[in-house]
Amino acid sequence: MFRVTSLVLASLALVAMPGAGNAQPAWPQKPITIIVPFPAGGGTDLVIRSLQPALSSKLAQTIIINNLGGAGGTIGSAQAARAQPDGYTALAVTTSTHAVSPSLYKNLPYDPARDFSYVGFIGTSPYVLVANPALKARSVAELAQVLKARGQSTFASVGVGTVSHLLGEIFRRDQGVQMTHVPYRGAAPAYTDLIGGQVDIMFDNPVGLAPFVRGGKLVAVATTGATPILPGVPTFAQQGLPAYTQQLWYGLAFPKGTPADIVTRMNAALDAVLRDPAVAADLASKGVDVRPDTPEALARAVAHDTPYWGDIARSVGAQLD
Repeated sequence: MFRVTSLVLASLALVAMPGAGNAQPAWPQKPITIIVPFPAGGGTDLVIRSLQPALSSKLAQTIIINNLGGAGGTIGSAQAARAQPDGYTALAVTTSTHAVSPSLYKNLPYDPARDFSYVGFIGTSPYVLVANPALKARSVAELAQVLKARGQSTFASVGVGTVSHLLGEIFRRDQGVQMTHVPYRGAAPAYTDLIGGQVDIMFDNPVGLAPFVRGGKLVAVATTGATPILPGVPTFAQQGLPAYTQQLWYGLAFPKGTPADIVTRMNAALDAVLRDPAVAADLASKGVDVRPDTPEALARAVAHDTPYWGDIARSVGAQLD
């Protein structure tokens, strides 16, 4: 009798122990990989690297950044969508990969609404129109005049199906200039050719462009919104073009099916990191305004912005290259 009672008590104690029975192990138990679907050196990469140390500390786990660029960010995004939904693979999502690409890729290998569990926003950033200094243009009007006189010019983008691409198409249409789109596998190689004069202009975020503008290697002609890291650059609105107000948002997502408690914990960690004054200041120095928010808010932004960019893509006749 004593032995039976002891066994029963031992069994009850085992059931009551944390992690016993069917309980899931605590997360995270191993490094977390964040896929950045653009090459190293671009805006999205720099933003995630700004978060990496603080997020790693908050989760008490290593954060690995895996740059998988190409096809406007869709290659890396597709790989993230196919990853195991166990909380150990996350994706840096942007307006380009999750709101613009669905309108330009007929066979997009992922569905932004179906294939992801959104964690939350990281922040937002305006766009900057930059030109090679050889064009000697300091305003939108001067730039349009120079480009028209040249007859045929080029605009770079960080890839087909990105906001960088569509803003170039809008500029080409609105200013009535003849321009050929030259897509790159990310920002860094585009910057190299822009500085070297192989392409003429480009729209991108101040995160990566600001150092080249400050160094005189590129000329910032206009921004879609004021940014403190380029204080002397007028906005498009200030130059009589109020329709250019587009912003890029950055966020995090997991593959669909990731347990809700993991999504909640990652959102809480991200929220805490973004509210850290040091992290916010670091991102601000790169032209990014932090935006702590809920997973639902990011999901709503994806749903809202997809038709918006689809309308723009159709209006400018943007096609896959």
